[in-house]
Amino acid sequence: MLFVELARTSAAVASTSKRSDKVAAFADVFGRLAPDEIAPAVAFATGSTLIGRLGVGWATLRDVRPEPATTPSLTIGDVDRAVVTLASISGAGSQARRRDVLHELLAAATEPEQRLIVGIIGGELRQGALDGVVAAGVAKAAGVAVGQVQRGAMFAGSLPAAARVALTAGQPGLAAIELTPAQPVQPMLASPATDVGDALSNTGLASVEWKLDGARIQAHRSGGEVKLFTRNLNDVTDRLEGVARTVLELPGGDLVLDGEVLGLDADGAPRRFQDTMGDFGADETGRGSGLRAFFFDVLHAGGSLVDEPLATRRDVLSETVPETSRLPSIITADADDAAAFLDRAIAAGHEGVMVKDLESAYDAGRRGGAWRKVKPVYTFDLVVLAVEWGHGRRQGWLSNLHLGARGSDNEFVMVGKTFKGLTDELLRWQTERFLGLELGREGHIVHVRPEQVVEIAVDGVQVSTRYPGGVALRFARVRQYRHDKSAADADTIDQVRSLLR
Repeated sequence: MLFVELARTSAAVASTSKRSDKVAAFADVFGRLAPDEIAPAVAFATGSTLIGRLGVGWATLRDVRPEPATTPSLTIGDVDRAVVTLASISGAGSQARRRDVLHELLAAATEPEQRLIVGIIGGELRQGALDGVVAAGVAKAAGVAVGQVQRGAMFAGSLPAAARVALTAGQPGLAAIELTPAQPVQPMLASPATDVGDALSNTGLASVEWKLDGARIQAHRSGGEVKLFTRNLNDVTDRLEGVARTVLELPGGDLVLDGEVLGLDADGAPRRFQDTMGDFGADETGRGSGLRAFFFDVLHAGGSLVDEPLATRRDVLSETVPETSRLPSIITADADDAAAFLDRAIAAGHEGVMVKDLESAYDAGRRGGAWRKVKPVYTFDLVVLAVEWGHGRRQGWLSNLHLGARGSDNEFVMVGKTFKGLTDELLRWQTERFLGLELGREGHIVHVRPEQVVEIAVDGVQVSTRYPGGVALRFARVRQYRHDKSAADADTIDQVRSLLR
């Protein structure tokens, strides 16, 4: 199939707000794909690729923009092969080689194809097509229930893989996809709750568990061999030899566990998130030896357990994993008990708690109401020091904010950046506001007079050598602009540093 057909479908999907029209458009194009085109086309439709990040930044995408071709010639296979080539480039001169490959690809693309390719590679495809819409399009084209496609994606590890089965083998093929140890599945996810009372009002009787500030890990044991996977399904077994040994020594046969790895100090207190991630992300074999695993769920033990209620899975977990390798938890429907348990988790240096419906199945790859996460949100009143021009959908607006805290000499110390939490209305307002405060420009950065105060919500802070204050915000997002405050009322760098553990 020519890639332009997918590009036109993407444009059509972006032009309508009706879910049924989006699903029908995708179903039409998916139903005409050749078998080898299905997986890459479905990945492209969700704004991603089959191989993840490609090492191409927005600066390159902005600079490499040849005139579009007048006649479509690219096939879906051509684009998929170019993506594979981009991802494989490394070493000296890699940036120049990526630019050449990208230029060749975009030069062969018509205008709608260029828009889709840039959206996919830049990770900012804006067509209102989340995985659920694409899964529904696959289901309609294959003549199966969307739940069957979603379940197939759960066990196959990705929607593109399940789509190929659905469109080539139908319902029998999807039914044959089962949870198999050594084949990672997408993890079940949690929705946020404002507090434990809010969470319990949705779950009723629940398992309330410590929420660690670590890295999600999925442990598989099959035929006496252990494999460890990240939440993105990357194999990290060689980096976590100690965890692999722990899983290998557990009783029973084939096994699939869900948990977190965390670094602990000599006193057993959690290390900073960035220290855990530094060890976890190291490429050298054995670098993760200082990390410990804490498991909170079991997906397979003598057979699949994903359809069993959490209460049953908890019992199996306690029979399989020793208490020292399980997360502390309580069973309660009482908000006061849960709040006290949350306080103990925070006092122990952890992020918060998870509140999980005891009757819930393991809904892999989904973010529903059965699991709710509760953690404190910290806010700071900071001053905007500079703003970056946006790209992609935010082209023409000032977007990414450079944030500063007040220093001891009343100068401002940069502590991070964010473009999260900005509505279109705020983007329009702040573009006008900060152009009025402009001091000068440096490339795509507009430096402004440090006058505008903005309330920023963060999950915490971490040590940083990137910023002069030695600290950086974690998961910063805009709450609101504080027009009632002057820069002299902004929070200080010492207040920001006080969140360091």
